[in-house]
Amino acid sequence: MALGVVAAGCSDKDADEPTPIVTPQDPDDDDNQGDNEGDGDENNGDEGDENTKEMKYRVAQLSIDTGGAAISTKTEYVPCTVTIDADGEEWDYEGTAGIRGRGNSSWEWYPKKPYRIKLDKKAELMGMGSGKSWVLLANYRDPTDLMNTFVFELGELAGLQYTNHTRYVEVTLNGEYIGLYQLTEQVQQGKGRVNIDEKEGYLLSLDRDDGPELAPEETDNFWSEVYRMPVCVKNPDEPSAEVLAEAKSELAILERAIKAKDYELVKTLLDVESFIDYVMIQEMVYNVELDAPRSMFMYRDKDEEQWHMGPLWDFDAGYDFDWSNMYTGHTFFTNHKELVLGTNPYTHAGTSYEVPGFFSDLFGVEEFVSDYKTRWKHMRDYVLQAWEASKLYVDDDVWQREQDTWPISKTYSTELNRMQNWINNRRVYLDSVIDGY
Repeated sequence: MALGVVAAGCSDKDADEPTPIVTPQDPDDDDNQGDNEGDGDENNGDEGDENTKEMKYRVAQLSIDTGGAAISTKTEYVPCTVTIDADGEEWDYEGTAGIRGRGNSSWEWYPKKPYRIKLDKKAELMGMGSGKSWVLLANYRDPTDLMNTFVFELGELAGLQYTNHTRYVEVTLNGEYIGLYQLTEQVQQGKGRVNIDEKEGYLLSLDRDDGPELAPEETDNFWSEVYRMPVCVKNPDEPSAEVLAEAKSELAILERAIKAKDYELVKTLLDVESFIDYVMIQEMVYNVELDAPRSMFMYRDKDEEQWHMGPLWDFDAGYDFDWSNMYTGHTFFTNHKELVLGTNPYTHAGTSYEVPGFFSDLFGVEEFVSDYKTRWKHMRDYVLQAWEASKLYVDDDVWQREQDTWPISKTYSTELNRMQNWINNRRVYLDSVIDGY
C-alpha cells in the first residue's frame, strides 16, 4: 500500500485546543501477563537475517481447529490444533495447543474476540522468539489495525529491550474465517520474553485492573508505598506474602528517590534512558492509560540494582480515542494537541489528567528535563521511521477483507491517512511542547 508521509512541518492550524477528558473506567485489554514458564530461547524477534526482516511484513494464514468446541471463557483452555501457512515454508507450523479468550473490554464489549494460545511445546512462531504462550490481538476498536504495531516499531527503534513484535495473520476458526489478527508474544518472564530470573527477578504491572482496588480477591498485588500506584507482581509467579512485601519495599526505594528528586540516586536505581523512552512514547501516542495507570510494565533482574521500564503494551486507548463512545466507537485522531503529561508535567499544567508522580516528579529536576529534551531530538526521527515501517505491513486485499468481515463506521484507507496526519502533526506539535518544559 502506498501511503506518502506528510511533510514533517505540516500545519497545526486546524487542531482544536485541549478539552477536559474524564479518565475512562473500562480500559481495553490488559490480560496479558502471568503463567511464567521460563519456556523460551533467547528472543530472536526481528533481529535475524534479511529474509526474516522482509517476511515479517507478509500476512500468513493461521487455522485453529477445536473440533467444534466453543471458546467461551478467559479461564479454560480449549484443546486445539494450530496451523500456520506462511509465505515462506520455513515459517509454516503445525502443533497442538490450548486456546482461551483474553482481554478485558475487548473480550466483554466487542463481537470480534481476542485469544490467547498456549502451545503444548514451545516453538518459534513466524520468526519470533521461542515460547509456548502467544496472543492474538483482535484490534477491533482500532480502525487501522496499526496502533499497537506503530508503538512496537517505535519501541524497537528506540532500543527498549523486550519490545513485542508484530506478525499479521488471517485467522480461520473451525473452518470459518474470523478476520485479521495481530500475533505477538505474551508479556511474561522467559528467555524468549522478559529475560529475568524466574525466582528472583521482578516483573511488575502498574495496572488498576490488576491492583487491590479492582482485584481485591487476588493475592499478587499491592498499593505502592509512596505514590499509591496499583501494582501486580507478574514475576515471580504466584508470589508469597514475603515476596510481595519485598517487591513493595524495593519499589519504594526508587519511589522515595524520585519523590525527593534526588537525580543522582535515581540514576543508580533506574535505567533513566528506558524511563524517558517509555514515558515519551506514551505521550507521543497520547496514551491516557498512563493516568490510571494501566498496562505499564517495569522489571528488574536478580542481583541488579536498576529498574527498567517495559515492555510496551496496549495502545488502542491512545491516539485521541473518543471515550464518550467507548463501548461501540472507533473514533480517533480528532485532535493532535491533547496532552496526557501536559505542558508542564511536574505541575500537570495544560492537561485534564494528573498522572502519578512516579512518572512526572522528575520533570521538576532540571538535569532530567535536559536529558528528556535531548532524547526527543532522536525520538522524533524514530517516529517517522516507525510509521514507514508500520505501513509495510498493510496489504490492501487483506485489510479490505477485514473491513468486509467486521464492518464499522470507518474505512481503513481513510483512517490510515488520518493516523498518518495525526502522527506527523503531533510530532511537530511536541517539538514546541517539549522545548517548553
